Amino acid sequence: MKTIQGLLLTAFAATTLLPMAAMAQTPDTKNQGYLQDNASGFVTSGTGLCWRTSDWTPARAMAPCDPTLEKAPVVAAATSTPAPVPVTVPVAASPQKISFSGDALFGFGKSVLNPDGQVMLDGLVQKVRGASYDTIVATGHTDRLGSSAYNQKLSERRAQAVKDYLVSKKVQADRIDAQGKGETQPVTKPGDCRGAKTAKLIACLQPDRRVDIEMTGSKAVAQ
Repeated sequence: MKTIQGLLLTAFAATTLLPMAAMAQTPDTKNQGYLQDNASGFVTSGTGLCWRTSDWTPARAMAPCDPTLEKAPVVAAATSTPAPVPVTVPVAASPQKISFSGDALFGFGKSVLNPDGQVMLDGLVQKVRGASYDTIVATGHTDRLGSSAYNQKLSERRAQAVKDYLVSKKVQADRIDAQGKGETQPVTKPGDCRGAKTAKLIACLQPDRRVDIEMTGSKAVAQ
């Protein structure tokens, strides 16, 4: 009788302990270091503490059991932003303006270039050949002596004479504009030159007799 009871007790103990042993030895491939049951839940004590196995290390800490030791998430290092590539864009260049004395280019009241005037314009031709430009504007001006209609025509003829000479020196004709302003844009101020038409008055008004050459264009710069 005792032998049969002993066998029964032994068998009962074995059937009771085998599941517990299986739980303790079940490998945890996802979170090794804690005892888990077959449902992949953490095995805890009566006070809610997780059972750690001999494989546990702080590096394997999990939030449900060891929230204070949980590994901080790895933040990918921020990639540096490449420096912007300079872009070359065209910008408007400042106009270049040269003023030639009308008396140096022409005789008084004349619109035919004299030899000295041609030499002066030869220097302008050399400057044009070494520059990048879009247009050249030749503007003729006169003093106030004579009628307004006469002065307007004289200023136009002088501007055209300058253009014709530049074209004869291989400057592109379609890039040159000739125009006259007559006596409408004097350099001298009212009251600067007074009196009758004498050599003194003509000399005083000399700054008003001129041909302005203005070159406009564009150049490329990096921004």
